[in-house]
Formats: sequence, structure tokens, C-alpha cells
Amino acid sequence: MGATAKTSKTIKIEITINGKKVSVVKDTFLLQAVRDAGFVVPTLCNHKDLTPGGSCRLCLCEVEDREKKQLVTACNYPVRSSIEVSTDSEKVKKHRKVLAEMYLGRWPNVPAIKALAKKMGVTDGSRFSSELTEENRQSCVLCGHCVKACDEFIQERILDFAGKGIERHLTMPFGEVDHNCVGCTSCAYVCPTRAIEIIDDLNGPANPTMIRNAGMKINAEMATLDTVQNEMRALGTANIVDVMDAYDLLPVKNHQYGSHPDTPKIGGEVLKDKYLTQGLSDGCWKGCSMACAKTIDRFELRTGPYKGQKVTVDGPEYETAAGAANMGCFDMDFLAEFNFYCDTYGIDTISMSTTMAFVMECYENGIITKEHSGGKALNFGAAGEVLECMHEMALGKGFGVDVGQGVRWLKQEWVKKLGADAAFLQDIGMEAKGLEYSEYVSKESLAQQAGYTLANKGPQHDEAWLIFMDMVNNQIPTEEDKAEALYYYPLWRTWFGLLGLCKIIWNDVVPADNNKYPPTVAAKVPGHVANYFKFFEGMTGIPLDEEKMLAQSARVHNLQRIMNRLLGFGTREHDMPPYRAVGPVTKREYESRAERYDKQMKDIIGIDPGGKSTEEKMKITRKYRMKKYNDVVDAAYSRRGWTKDGVPTIARLEELGIALPELVEIIKDDQE
Repeated sequence: MGATAKTSKTIKIEITINGKKVSVVKDTFLLQAVRDAGFVVPTLCNHKDLTPGGSCRLCLCEVEDREKKQLVTACNYPVRSSIEVSTDSEKVKKHRKVLAEMYLGRWPNVPAIKALAKKMGVTDGSRFSSELTEENRQSCVLCGHCVKACDEFIQERILDFAGKGIERHLTMPFGEVDHNCVGCTSCAYVCPTRAIEIIDDLNGPANPTMIRNAGMKINAEMATLDTVQNEMRALGTANIVDVMDAYDLLPVKNHQYGSHPDTPKIGGEVLKDKYLTQGLSDGCWKGCSMACAKTIDRFELRTGPYKGQKVTVDGPEYETAAGAANMGCFDMDFLAEFNFYCDTYGIDTISMSTTMAFVMECYENGIITKEHSGGKALNFGAAGEVLECMHEMALGKGFGVDVGQGVRWLKQEWVKKLGADAAFLQDIGMEAKGLEYSEYVSKESLAQQAGYTLANKGPQHDEAWLIFMDMVNNQIPTEEDKAEALYYYPLWRTWFGLLGLCKIIWNDVVPADNNKYPPTVAAKVPGHVANYFKFFEGMTGIPLDEEKMLAQSARVHNLQRIMNRLLGFGTREHDMPPYRAVGPVTKREYESRAERYDKQMKDIIGIDPGGKSTEEKMKITRKYRMKKYNDVVDAAYSRRGWTKDGVPTIARLEELGIALPELVEIIKDDQE
């Protein structure tokens, strides 16, 4: 969509435009090439953010290719050979002038038509006036912008054309008002004649134009960039399963590893080709231009109370798919069934996946046996047994009841009743404050380690998601940078929830003209942050900047921390991670990445790993990594205005205007 067709961006072709030689990326549409070369071509139906159609014919150019000349519509003609182009030959000008006169005869008072006709030299009226002539200054000129905006921005077909030739007209299905219209106003926004107008009195916004401008900017970015950057519209958040695997970030077998050869079995291509069947916009919010929530239709269940029935599965999202990898279950049929029953039973897929992965590792280490699991062999990959545990959990019977208590409870229970090694369970039990870890491997991302473990609430990735910035982009290299990120992003992401806004459209699209970041990176673009400030100001009439936004969110974030303290958490000891979130716990785990860890020991820690046993190297690595973790926590506490033990200071509450007596009472004994 937009100015350049989806193709390789490395092949360039030399063409000639009006005698001027220019180099053009292959498959660039000719209209864009002409404009980039500094020439002007008139258009009516073309819009920079919509797929070109060539219906108005005003952008006609004469193209000579291999000694053959023809007139082409420049907006949808892809450059694929060394052509010679004339934008204003006598033949071209004659055709454009006739077209402009025809348009003027049909719509003589529409300003956009009058302006075009004047440029084409039509100044004495039109010989094409007839009974079809429409005198209204706001007549529809059949440009098609509204139809395409409805389809491409919002992925609906509320508007379309009907009739042929001179009877062609814009309509809604069956000629009636379509009650599926969500009132997104995209059609009116792109209309060049104001034939479609907006009534902004439903919610009483202070400045509806400001809201629309920011929203339409997002619509356009999604429509033109998503297919080549993220495929959120095609796959939803599950599009990053393969990306996380490639970067060694996909949790495999209780966060031991970051990738697996079988990941493609639950990856995007299989999901798109064989499972996601609707190809429609989602039900998260009808009208969203991203439409990232996906479904699997007519999936036949193999287990549980609905066995044999064909159902619709709401998902899978990335976290659910990654949770399957975390349990070693690389099977899309299992993933769909697991997804469905988690939703049906009201079970969080992250908590269930991470808890089961912990249970499986404990089973494989002999900490629990079939005697404890009710006869189930809970090795990694035991998909049927995972579903059986879930069904037991829902029925309130069997081993599933224990699993339903979560990782923190299981650790304590198995130490007390089975004599399990408390230190080992603490190292591999992926939870903090009783919240099971989200589905990313954070071993190489110090910022993400702290982001997860310091989170006040679950799922932790909703509060802080810094893994790409830290690992892939290297945007936050120093401890101070990480502390600033651990201050800014939890507040920024908390702010979304406070206002009921979706965070993904900030996070996932990189503007085409932003060359600072590679297109595969979910860069944090300042312009996207500004969009949200415009939403706030447009609705409330209150200008918002970064400082005010952070203060709004900090009030709630600090209140959440105080609530943690009230519940017996919220100090430094509760912000200590299971070591697996930081580094390798087992010998096998270290040796799976021995080259990486040995190199880090030599280059970063400054110790030669040569001649040392794996156990010795693990000890050195652990000491270094935990020190670095605590250093970042110290910096983060200081930046947040908290004590060295991680409790908000009374001075910080006063600064935020929330030093209420009942809050001060909770934390007064924790002040330094």
C-alpha cells in the first residue's frame, strides 16, 4: 500500500523522466518517482495512505518501454524496467484536459474539481453538462477514498460503490444505514469534498479534530506499514514467536533455553496457513486499525467437557504460544485446545504455562513423581497431561488443585512436605511476589530482569517490556540508562491502563520515514507518544506533556507499591528474582551457551575461563550477574524516589500530592 509496492528494497533501476535521469527502487509506483524527481502530476483519486486505483485517470503519463509507447496511470504503475517517461506530452495534456472538462460538467461547483479544471486549461465551462450535473459544492466525486479508508484503515466494508458507468454511486449495503458502522470517521477524514461530514457530539470531546488527526495518523501507519513490518493484522501478537526464537528469547522448558528446533510448529506460518481462518478484523474493539486479536474457527476439541465439539478459539496470543514452548509442547493442536480451555475456565495462560513448566522440571529432576501427580508422567512435552491437570483444576480435584495454587505455593509445599532443596526450587521457580513470570527469557537483558521482578502487578510485561530495547537495540547500555528506563516505561505503560488505551499501537510500528531504527524493531518513537497526548488533550481540553503524564501515572504506581507493602510484599527481598531470570542455574543450562558465557567471563568480568570447571564458571557468573542486578535495582529505587529497601518515601508522596494519612501510616516504619 502507499507509495511503494511491497518488494525488495535493494534493486534500483535507472529511468528517464522528462529528459532527467533518476534512480528508482524497483516496484516504486511511477507517481512517487515522478514527484521525487521534482515534477508535478495532477490527481484526484490518489491518497498517500491508501492503495492506488487509477480511477480518475488524471495522473496519466506517456511511457516508452522497449520502443513501445503507451499511456499509463502513474499512481499504480510499478517501475520494473528502464523506461522513458513524459508527464506533459501533447497526448497526455489532451487526455487530461478532456477528463477535467468531463469532471467539471458533472460537478461544476466542487472546489477541488474547479481547481483541477483550471490547471488543465478549462476556464470557459464544460460542454459535458447534462441532467447528471450536480450543483452541490459538497458533491461526492466518486474518488473512492472513503471506500478504501473503510477497508484498509478499519478493515470493514460499510461503504462501497454500486451501479455501472454513469449510474455508479456510493452506497451502504442494501441501500440502508449499516448498523455495523463504528463511527471511526475515517471516511470523512479522507473525503476531498466534505461530501461526508462528522457530528462530534456523542462524547462531548473538547477538540475532536485533534483526536481525529492523531488517530488517522495511526490508521495510515498501520494500513501502509504493518504488512511489511509486523503482520499484526494477519497474525496478531503471535507474529513474534519466530522473532523471539531467533533472538534466543523464547522460553523453552521452564525458561532454561531461548530457542528450539521445533518452534516453527507453533510459529506464524503454520498459524496463518492452517489455523487462523476468518481473515477478518477482530472483536477486541471493532474499528481498531491494528486488529491484532485473532481466532481459530471450527476447532474440534479432543479432551474435557466439550470433547468432540467444534469451537471458536480466541487466540492464540504470543504469551500463550510461548507458554506452550515453555512447557516443551510444540504442537499447534495442543496450543489451540490449551488456549480454549484456559479461556473457558478463566485461567490465565501465562500463570498456567509457567506453573506447569516448573512442575515439569521438578518431575524430571525427581522432586515429584507419579505418586504425587496422580499417575501422570509430567515430562516436558506432555501435552495431554497438561490438559488433564487443567481439567482437574477446573473440577477442584486431583493434582490439578495443587497446580492451581501457583509456583510460590508449590515451592513452599514441596520443601515442607517432600524435603525438596529450597535453594534449587527458588532458582528455577519463575515467580516474584507470587506472580508467575511472563514468557520471555531475560538472562541477557538486565533491564528486563529488573522490569519483571520490580513489577507491582502481573502480568509483568504489561508494566515493563524492555527486552528489545536492551538486547536488540542496545538503547539502554548503562546502569543509569536502565534506571531511567525502569522509571519511565512502567509509568508510561501504567498510564495506558489508567486511560483505557491500547499500548500496542505505540509499541509496534516504526514510521517509514524514520531511518534511525531497522523496520523489524519495535522502536519507541517519540511521535507515537505525542499521539496519545493529543488523544488526552483532544478529549479533556487539558494540554499534556511527558512530565505531566509521568506524574499522573506515578501517583497510581506508588499507590500500587504501597498496596504491595500493605499485603506483606513491596520491599527489596520481594524484588529479588529467581536466579534463572538472571543466569544459568544448571550445568546443562550453562553448557548449552558455554561459548557465550565463557566469552562474557573473559571480556566483561575480566576472568579467564580457561582450565575452570563448569561449576566454577557458574559460580563466578552468578556472583557477577547478581551484583549487576542489585546495582540496577539501587539505581531504579533512587530514580523512583524510594528508599534503599524499595519503599516509597514520604517526601515522594508529598511531591506527588498523595501523602494521605492512611498511606503514610502503612510505610512510616520503613522510612530511612
